[in-house]
Amino acid sequence: MLEWQEPAIVLETAAYGEGDALVSVLTAQGLWRGLAKGGAARSKAGMWQPGNMLSARWVARTAEQLGTLTGEMVHPAAALAMGERDSLAVLNAACALAAGALAEREAAAAVFAGLSRVLAGIDIAGVPLPELVRWEVLLLRELGFGLDFSTQAGGNDRLAYVSPRTGRAVSLSQAGEWVDRLFPLPEFMLGEGEASLADCLAGLRITGHFFTRDVFGARHRPLPTARQRLYELIADRLAEGE
Repeated sequence: MLEWQEPAIVLETAAYGEGDALVSVLTAQGLWRGLAKGGAARSKAGMWQPGNMLSARWVARTAEQLGTLTGEMVHPAAALAMGERDSLAVLNAACALAAGALAEREAAAAVFAGLSRVLAGIDIAGVPLPELVRWEVLLLRELGFGLDFSTQAGGNDRLAYVSPRTGRAVSLSQAGEWVDRLFPLPEFMLGEGEASLADCLAGLRITGHFFTRDVFGARHRPLPTARQRLYELIADRLAEGE
């Protein structure tokens, strides 16, 4: 008998058979799938909503088996996000990215901790979107496609752009005639200042480019629909002058 019990974040849930649910969760030891018996029933469906943070237990006879999942609610992030359009879009985008990008049963302690921070503040105004962008940078790095913000800039020079080819930060003086081909780099992604809505959109554009090309494109798959919808939502809000 194999088993573990630890904090987990629900990433995906799908109906399975009559009344059960096939669930993907993220823990510090990675992405795991399991059968939640009765998980599609009205009395239990709320617990297995994507974004919820649980105390989960997974049990199987052998390592090759799907295993069964049970859990107790720790933080009902899905319900907390329901009242705010942006928060729900952030939650759905983050869960879809993690479910689609991570390999099963490979340790992911930093990714889990980062996503936990996003979800812990999901109902706090102004918190979820910047935290998501920071987490996406972390996720790319953990997947081996790290953005490099280590370039030094001195004097009046500063890091202001990201190369879409290499992912390296570029300073004002280095940009030169290539400026139109670079992504503007918001200061909050360097740990400086507050993040405006426009800054968050710029950050989503940067990370979305590398997810599309290096993570999902390498698998001949599109960027998850939920992540695309988040970008479009924020772009529409800016266009409307919010």
